[in-house]
Amino acid sequence: MKRRKLLIGVAGLASSVMLLAACGSASGPSAAPVSTGDPAGSITFWSSLAGMDQVAAAFNKSQDKITVNFETIPQGASGGYAKLSTAITAGNGPDVATIEYPQLPLFVSNGQVQPLNGLIDEAETVDKLATEIRGQIEFGDKIYGLPYDAAPMVMYYRQDMLKKAGVEVPKTWAEFEEAGKKLKKVAPDSYLASFNPNEVAATAGLAWQAGGSWFDVADDSWKIGINDAATKKVADFWQKMIDADLVKVSQAYSDEWSLDLSNGTVASVVGANWSATGIQKRTEASGQKGKWIAAQLPNWDAPAGAFYGGSSFNITKSSQNPAAAAEFIKYLTTNPEAIKARGNTGSAFLAFPGLTPVAQEAFDASYFGNDIYGVFESAYKTVLPDWQWGPNWDVTNTAMKDAYGKLSTGGTLGEAVDTAQTATVDGLKQSGLSIAE
Repeated sequence: MKRRKLLIGVAGLASSVMLLAACGSASGPSAAPVSTGDPAGSITFWSSLAGMDQVAAAFNKSQDKITVNFETIPQGASGGYAKLSTAITAGNGPDVATIEYPQLPLFVSNGQVQPLNGLIDEAETVDKLATEIRGQIEFGDKIYGLPYDAAPMVMYYRQDMLKKAGVEVPKTWAEFEEAGKKLKKVAPDSYLASFNPNEVAATAGLAWQAGGSWFDVADDSWKIGINDAATKKVADFWQKMIDADLVKVSQAYSDEWSLDLSNGTVASVVGANWSATGIQKRTEASGQKGKWIAAQLPNWDAPAGAFYGGSSFNITKSSQNPAAAAEFIKYLTTNPEAIKARGNTGSAFLAFPGLTPVAQEAFDASYFGNDIYGVFESAYKTVLPDWQWGPNWDVTNTAMKDAYGKLSTGGTLGEAVDTAQTATVDGLKQSGLSIAE
């Protein structure tokens, strides 16, 4: 895994520059600690995930050697990562933190999380994971966290609106376009889907599914491909749908977007397993029970998939008790009792084998008109391997959002990915990273 070794070898020095202004100096990745004795003592746990306070309490009740002190922090995009990074650099961060997969490389390269090698039984944890999800937390020969959820990207459709248009669930993107045209004929004020400029991770997932590679390594330098051929194909397709008035541009989770779902203006959602809860919340008052179904993404040539979201649990550099922290992380990610303790916090699809059925029992999926978990499972099996997140997702995410800001004034998706490519390369060069031209 050459590209992941580069993250440690090159970005470990250079990308620390990104944190200097706000957080002081940062060091390279930590050496793998070695577990000694029987884990015991007190540890702190920070997370923005709902229900984790209940999981920490359940762990405390399950044994008497380790005490977990839980603290809720804001979501990463709302300041959670800034708070976490600052605290770690200051030496007063938590023992255990929750970090999403796109953000993890920066914490690794800045030495802010510790490798778990020597602290966990790899045969009982990471070795049981699917290759695609293991790749989200493994860099070189070191493991920097245990994955909590896998988030296979899927589509949700109003099956009654597809029926009204006289179409089946689209299996290809060409069929998706045709479905949009037929829906427009019978419901002129409706759109097949929305394009969400504030969800760059969705763009990444669609590019991933098309075979794109936004970040790779060539001759010991980062190779940035945000406007690669696959991504341009995706951008051109969605631009064509927007231009034909088959897709509406709107901010995901906004009042407008929510209203569009509730009143039938938009007939599908590009999402993941976790989207089910939000769809139900926004549409059940409109009497839409049984009308929404989940389906695998339409494909280009053959069935293919991607992840859209997902988090890992990690031991920070601040931890003075990594052995106890590792014991707790194992409980969080592999123990059915942890999943039960969290309760019904949504349509979770978990990374560790055998845990999803436990989460499924807590979530009433009867609102939907088909077996959504069966769809999640099928989508998970098609996720393409070898996707690499970049050395600083914030640079890429901000650049793409800024570029999408011109969509309302005549800009195009193709121009946006070109702009984001340039801005990302420039931003990473300013961080001192070696970029292949």
